[in-house]
Amino acid sequence: MNAIIRTFTLPLLAIAMQPVFAAQPEQTTQPTSSIASARTASTITTADGVQLYYKDWGPKDGPVVTFSHGWPLNSDSWESQMLFLASEGYRVVAHDRRGHGRSSQPWEGNDMDHYADDLAAVIEALDLKDVTLVGFSTGGGEVARYIGRHGTERVKKAVLVSAVPPMMLKTADNPGGLPLEVFDGIRKASLEDRAQLYLDLASGPFYGFNRPGAKVSQGLIDSWRAQGLQAGHKNTYDSIAAFSATDFRGDLKKFDVPTLVIHGDDDQIVPLDSSGKASAALIKDAKLIVYPGAPHGLTDTHKERFNNDLLAFLKE
Repeated sequence: MNAIIRTFTLPLLAIAMQPVFAAQPEQTTQPTSSIASARTASTITTADGVQLYYKDWGPKDGPVVTFSHGWPLNSDSWESQMLFLASEGYRVVAHDRRGHGRSSQPWEGNDMDHYADDLAAVIEALDLKDVTLVGFSTGGGEVARYIGRHGTERVKKAVLVSAVPPMMLKTADNPGGLPLEVFDGIRKASLEDRAQLYLDLASGPFYGFNRPGAKVSQGLIDSWRAQGLQAGHKNTYDSIAAFSATDFRGDLKKFDVPTLVIHGDDDQIVPLDSSGKASAALIKDAKLIVYPGAPHGLTDTHKERFNNDLLAFLKE
């Protein structure tokens, strides 16, 4: 377990048998022109044939908030926020990312460009307008890439929570990032024993349960692991490169809507200085809120504060 935890905080020896994943360009494909081809009460089929599961809660005439989840989770990870905001009169929508949860598990297309286009497919299929986009961790990258590719015509505000932008991977022009060996270590652990990797992450650094005196919730651990194992093995493997090596700096510079950035200063997964603080510096007039002592998974560990901060931002 400790060896897995260290993959997020300390460089590992190079893993010779693992493929090298270099930094990804700011955008690799053109935005999808024909977004969605079919829709049911709980699924949307994208133009490339991927079926996305989604939830649409709350009054249909309420202000709209969308939620993009983290790796390797699904929309269930947002249920506390969705129930809270729906009870406050908001229409809340969240989908399972391609390859995750109840959505299809395509062999290809497990990258940020496709993730952003899938979010666009949900927004356009439901004809959502004046949307506040909320993204956690990898979902924060999805939100950033959506704005970079699709603009803000349908967007009112944006919220990045424990989010991976601007860029997690250390490169020559991103010296504050984490070494490639860290992410190679996650890939290696995923191939060797994905179930154990997810258990170690959830019971350790994700919620800060490895910190002295932490109040451990076995329920949260079990839920996290179950969501992860529901996702496709190939999809979650590919997504490690998507969340770690994608360069979002150009996307963040295109933000022209009020933006809130929330991050914990004890985030062992996505360090504050190279992520939350750096993103807030790149987004014009962004508001940064730092939670003292909060871990990566603050949407659960600091749920009451986060929900109220989110509601206050929505009402501004």
